[in-house]
Amino acid sequence: MTLLIAGGGIAGLTLALTCHQIGMPVRVFEQVETPQPLGVGINLQPHAVRELHDLRLREELEAISVRTAEVAYFSKRGRPIWAEPRGLAAGYLWPQYSIHRGGLQMLLLDAVRRRLGPGAVVTGVRAAGFEQSADGVMLHLEDRHGNRRTEHGDMLVGADGIHSRIRLQIHPSEGPPIWGGAILWRATSQARPFLGGATMAMAGHEWQKFVAYPISAPDAGTGLAEINWIAELKRQPDAAWSREDWNRKGDLADFLPAFADWRFDWLDVPALIRSAKSVYEYPMVDRDPVDHWRDGRVSLIGDAAHPMYPIGSNGASQAILDGRVLGRCLVASGVSEAALIAYEEERRPATTRIVLANRVNGPDQVMQRVEELCGGEFDTIADVMSERELHDYAGHYKKLAGFDMEWLNRRPPLVAAGDRVAAGGAGGASAGGVAAAPSASGRP
Repeated sequence: MTLLIAGGGIAGLTLALTCHQIGMPVRVFEQVETPQPLGVGINLQPHAVRELHDLRLREELEAISVRTAEVAYFSKRGRPIWAEPRGLAAGYLWPQYSIHRGGLQMLLLDAVRRRLGPGAVVTGVRAAGFEQSADGVMLHLEDRHGNRRTEHGDMLVGADGIHSRIRLQIHPSEGPPIWGGAILWRATSQARPFLGGATMAMAGHEWQKFVAYPISAPDAGTGLAEINWIAELKRQPDAAWSREDWNRKGDLADFLPAFADWRFDWLDVPALIRSAKSVYEYPMVDRDPVDHWRDGRVSLIGDAAHPMYPIGSNGASQAILDGRVLGRCLVASGVSEAALIAYEEERRPATTRIVLANRVNGPDQVMQRVEELCGGEFDTIADVMSERELHDYAGHYKKLAGFDMEWLNRRPPLVAAGDRVAAGGAGGASAGGVAAAPSASGRP
């Protein structure tokens, strides 16, 4: 009874730790030979943080992150539109974290190797395809030299990202990712904290936006913190663009002039941009939601299942929820197609709603609305929009994405202590109660 996971990113590693918790043997296959802490900052919402705390990772997370206390929206002139508390400051029972994506991946990888053993993650091989038989699933793997091998398991989960080979085999005619016209330039810079040191700030509108938030505490000597930032410019979607690559270096000349006069009383945007050691360029892409993730005893998770625009800080959080909900379904239904059916019935509609909402700017649409109404120029936001209108933008998205506070604080754990998976049948004693828990979409 073994579950094979193609991909050792946040989704795959969370699922591996969940499988270990419920007593399900698992092996992870990652194409990178030596995983490194690559990338820039991300945010983890309280519903995902709850799951990582339930995986006994609280102390490790606290050591490498900042507890986000506020999200704040501003016009392109730096004028305040809307701000609200987040995480513990808002009344959640779990914090929201701002964290380096690579740091989180290394934390999860270390936990998998420590708990499951060093052989649980095989590196330097990527999924090339799969076959199924009455005996289970065969995962075909290849290394960078083209050498092939096959691994056998009872179930396969594709966690191999937006260019998933597993998804390609399930949906062979899908085509490449879809670009909506936006280019992101992402980096981190050493700078003094702003707005209290725990705020995720967003300024601008749909066609030009700047996001910044700290992902480290200030250094005791210099007072400088690691500030994650994203500069975004949107073009017409029929313009030429390069294939997405998180490691492609960006050129300041391509975007800095557009932000040259974005000097606010709370942040000097051009100075922050110039202080970065390296800037990376990435076209903002996703895929159309598909009508099924499953093929027999094979399914998808994370970006392989539902790649989405990085709006609303939801990509990593939804990947974590995928792994936990799948674990709950394995407890309830055993290692069976029924478990994958139940997982998809819950997660595919929930994530489809988020993918589509992010295409129309998600909660960031409030900035575009202000731009349309007054060009970002106002004395007080009350002259432009009512507090009720502003509140509705934020509240609707939180419910959609599954981190409505009242619902999250009262729902049972997705995977409870003592839950265990049973081969080919019903799971542990608590499985019935856990399986009846509300949907992770945020709706009872």
